[in-house]
Amino acid sequence: MLPKRVARLRRVALIGLAGALTVSMAACGSKRGSGEGVNDTLVFGAAGAPKNFDPIFNDDGESFRPIRQMYDTLVRYKAGTTELEPDLATAWTPSPDGKSWTFTLRQGVKFHDGTPFNAAAVCFNFDRWYNMKGAAAQSQMIYYGDVFEGFAKNEGDATGSPVYKSCEAKDDTTAVINLNKAKGALPDAFGLTSLSISSPDALKKYDADNVTQSGDSFSYPAYATEHPTGTGPFKFDSFDKTNNTVTLVRNDDYWGDKAKVGKLIFKIIPDENARKQELAAGTIDGYDFPSPADYNSLKQAGDQVLIRPAFNILYLAINQKNNPKLTDVRVRQAIEYAINKQQLAKNKLPEGAYAQDQFLPNNVAGHTNSVAKFDYDPGKAKQLLADAGATDLTLNFYVPTEVTRPYMPSPVDIGAAITDDLKAVGIKVNVVQEPWNGGYKDDVQKTGKQDLHLLGWTGDYADAGNFIGTFFGRQKSEFGFNNPQIFSALSTADAQVTPDAKKSAYEQASVLISQYVPAVPLTSSPPAIVVAKNVHGLVPSPLTDERFATVSKG
Repeated sequence: MLPKRVARLRRVALIGLAGALTVSMAACGSKRGSGEGVNDTLVFGAAGAPKNFDPIFNDDGESFRPIRQMYDTLVRYKAGTTELEPDLATAWTPSPDGKSWTFTLRQGVKFHDGTPFNAAAVCFNFDRWYNMKGAAAQSQMIYYGDVFEGFAKNEGDATGSPVYKSCEAKDDTTAVINLNKAKGALPDAFGLTSLSISSPDALKKYDADNVTQSGDSFSYPAYATEHPTGTGPFKFDSFDKTNNTVTLVRNDDYWGDKAKVGKLIFKIIPDENARKQELAAGTIDGYDFPSPADYNSLKQAGDQVLIRPAFNILYLAINQKNNPKLTDVRVRQAIEYAINKQQLAKNKLPEGAYAQDQFLPNNVAGHTNSVAKFDYDPGKAKQLLADAGATDLTLNFYVPTEVTRPYMPSPVDIGAAITDDLKAVGIKVNVVQEPWNGGYKDDVQKTGKQDLHLLGWTGDYADAGNFIGTFFGRQKSEFGFNNPQIFSALSTADAQVTPDAKKSAYEQASVLISQYVPAVPLTSSPPAIVVAKNVHGLVPSPLTDERFATVSKG
């Protein structure tokens, strides 16, 4: 395992386009004034509400958007690309066997509460995650579980053997993270937003680990809701749930280039048309995920529509836990045959979207033409349902509302199209609509109430494991299956350290997954972000990893 693997060369070619798209972001006709400097306020229209502000307990983009402005990670992804660059660590080196990583840390960094960032703080965070207690808290640590697989003491659904072993603070500027086995996702995964570094003092003061569950609902402590404390260019000010605004203020003690605006507000506007209207009125300066049908009118109004490369997957998940008929692979194949993916990509996704036959974008190593294919064939779907004795199949199909995602610009419309396709082959569909952060994600990912549901993924870094390893690397309530062959294939792929061996292993895993049909890959699509015309410095990211510290209004 090398700190800069050869595989990174393909990432430069893959994502280089986005890095060239440094753009101007403006508040044309803004009602807040437009003088450049720390007195400026930038207002961005968010598509959904954050769940909370503790990075480790989040896995969705609307929570990560404000979190990324307040926190730093050991390494980060260079603006507009998936390439690694220094963040809180200035250098990182693996041991020859890949089972330890030595980080040289940046000096002179302070947390927002004034306490120092050092190697002891790094170790406190990693030890905190590893030693997390309680099934409720562990269940919310999605990314940690995907990367490090297990805890000191697994509770609830957590079953994996831990990858993490220990952390040593050799001195203030040297931290060594020791692992029980080499992990192919590293060092890239050290840049995950979930693995942002928090102030140890604040974590202790505000009872950060006290996550509780009542029925299907989770409650988070004061650290996550009122006192998030990182080292980033912006500091937390407030989350006004009445007015649906998250307000951050400039961190004047930031270790790097200071933010170019004094205040950053994320205004939560779930309806895409309402976001468009507020941009036109000048009450927001930009918003994410504009409707593809609005691209031309936005451009004609003088706004900038910035297209990111397609680096995501939309899928229809199949949960085998509740309906015995879904354990029959013929039924799962029938569901895939029933869906007209080409039509879905053409009519419901942005220009440039394409139908998928696997769970990797076509620009990620591990994508292969050897997967089993189930192209649209309603007749074949009907025949398979008959062969499986499932002509009376009834499925509960969960669809999210009050959200727009990079891979899913209009969930309700996409869900309606899929419902029509399923009904056309004789499947009865009960559609259950739930708000994204109002029960949907917990119901489909934690409690597994659904038979089918819509979800997707934007890559965090250019590694196949971040896609198919995240989805199918271990048992999950979202899919309700146990397939040791798939789990083993993905574990083997994740342990490879050379690009060729990793590519081959992930191709083999992709084939196994396609044959088993644990879910239906639907589309990959290029999401957009739209901004007005006289604010400068926003760099659109293929990872939707935009940082607002570089943005100015002028």
